[in-house]
Amino acid sequence: MSSDELLFSDQPQKSSDNKIFKHSWKVLIVDDEPSIHEVTVLALDGFEFDGRDIQFLHAFSGEEAVTLMDSHPDIAVALIDVVMESEHAGLDLVETIRNKLNNDIIRIVLRTGQPGQAPERSVIREYDINDYKEKTELTSQKLFSVVYTSIRSYRDIAALEANRKGLERVITASTEVYKVRKLSELIQGVLEQIVAVLYLDKDTVYVNFDSIAIEGEQGDAKILAGTGQYNEMTGKDPFSELDEDLLDILKQAIEKKTIVSNNGYYGIYFSPNDKLDDVLIFSSQQALEEDSIHLLELFCNNIGIAYMNLLLHKEIEDTQREILYMLGEAIETRSKETGSHVRRVAEYSRLLAKFVGLSEREVELILLATPLHDFGKIGIPDRILHKPGKLDEDEWDMMQLHAELGEAMLKKSDREIMKVAAVIAGQHHEKWDGTGYPSKLEGEDIHIYARITALADVFDALGSKRCYKDPWPMDKVVQLIKDESGKHFDPELVNILCENLDLFNAITEKYPD
Repeated sequence: MSSDELLFSDQPQKSSDNKIFKHSWKVLIVDDEPSIHEVTVLALDGFEFDGRDIQFLHAFSGEEAVTLMDSHPDIAVALIDVVMESEHAGLDLVETIRNKLNNDIIRIVLRTGQPGQAPERSVIREYDINDYKEKTELTSQKLFSVVYTSIRSYRDIAALEANRKGLERVITASTEVYKVRKLSELIQGVLEQIVAVLYLDKDTVYVNFDSIAIEGEQGDAKILAGTGQYNEMTGKDPFSELDEDLLDILKQAIEKKTIVSNNGYYGIYFSPNDKLDDVLIFSSQQALEEDSIHLLELFCNNIGIAYMNLLLHKEIEDTQREILYMLGEAIETRSKETGSHVRRVAEYSRLLAKFVGLSEREVELILLATPLHDFGKIGIPDRILHKPGKLDEDEWDMMQLHAELGEAMLKKSDREIMKVAAVIAGQHHEKWDGTGYPSKLEGEDIHIYARITALADVFDALGSKRCYKDPWPMDKVVQLIKDESGKHFDPELVNILCENLDLFNAITEKYPD
């Protein structure tokens, strides 16, 4: 029988075993006749496209096909019989794939042995398919051509979709690129675009070393981003997560400080500065051309520039944070309170803000602004601040002025942190029941930032030594906090603190007096 004679005969030939590679193209055969499955596999024996062979999946009904597609969303081509458990089972399956599974990428080829039941023109016009063939016209060569062009089409469409998603990640990350924690998202998005544009394998990983000594596998090494099977490894240690082949490429790239390749794996080394070594590792079934290597090098260089800019921004933010803490500590020291009080209150406030559901940015702002909650004490006389006993009425009136003084000084600034600090300074002595000072605000009229700081401040003050008292035991502190729920404090915040007391106590232990 010649290669162009019909394969679909009454006497199907025995299928040969197909070796399944890691990155095989998946082809789904949906037909209720076992012989059609066998002869299709035989006709495509030895098939290869883009350095990959075929992995066949078999379904003998529309229902089985849907189940397989649920577990294999990356099927490239489906060869579907029209008539199976019903006269239109194949057409119903096409509707399910496109409209219920919302899979627009898979290429669908309908095959029929009874063309009169489903006229070609009406089927092509009414159903989202890519080809429609009578079984009797599918010779070995024609089946090869149909599958080859379908997989090529699938590859290009999948690449466009991956590129779109990668670009979406880049745009999203770029809007907040000033946040160092967003660097991994930026790299993740660009990685996905690179994989799509160059038709690389999906399994790609970006590794960052902080002052790494590769021979001893020392230093702060972590995976910044990954695609495919490495997608869930972001932030983890490469030496405990990557297999031996990738670790070998990693070590070679670091040692030689250049591009290295071995057994289909590539490692591109670059260094953003003299303390950092970065490596991009990926695999490709085909040897990369020079322009592809150039594009990858360009990607690495640009990521290095972005990384350095973010590190510089982090340095500025860290400096701001330290200045705010030092200023807050100086004020507390003047009033004979410990500098650790400032850090503890800031950390307590961060936890409360996070658990109450504020945004990441607001949580960060509260952490930075809370150290200035008693900023107004700078205007209170030493004789009042340092008085060991109880203040008299005039002294108490003077002490209460620190809230208004702090707000008045801080709100002069247009900086976001200072605006938040002004709100906290002016309202953190207000009480939930309206008996606080300076404005006797009540309930949710008190800003959430101030309600949070008020609870954090009192929680720490009760458990700390002051010039006028010894520290309270924790059970007594918690009992007073509960007693003041709905009076002094926001009840929701009290519940959060009591339910997460271990986390707050851990902060106390981390920043002792």
